[in-house]
Amino acid sequence: MKAIQIRPDEEAIRQALAYVIDPELGINIVELGLVYEAVPVENGLRVSLTMTSPACPLGQHIRDQAEAALREHFPQASPVEVALVWEPPWEPSMMSDSAKTQLGW
Repeated sequence: MKAIQIRPDEEAIRQALAYVIDPELGINIVELGLVYEAVPVENGLRVSLTMTSPACPLGQHIRDQAEAALREHFPQASPVEVALVWEPPWEPSMMSDSAKTQLGW
């Protein structure tokens, strides 16, 4: 019997990305509103994320952590594409209410 592979949907991809914590703020990148796109494509995944500022020195680190989380949660997915994007610019209103509360806003 052939194994059935189930493609993750956007919600499942975002749940995997919630394991990626911004080291400066201690909040996951989904709650911070840094994930702009999280979609299954063909046999793989495509994610676009941003940083709170283009000057953020942790951009590549967070991108690498996002890719690692996706590969861990969805080992059958290939390719896994995680791109850093700067449009639209991130703004605090993109954060979840939970993230705002954690930051005391």
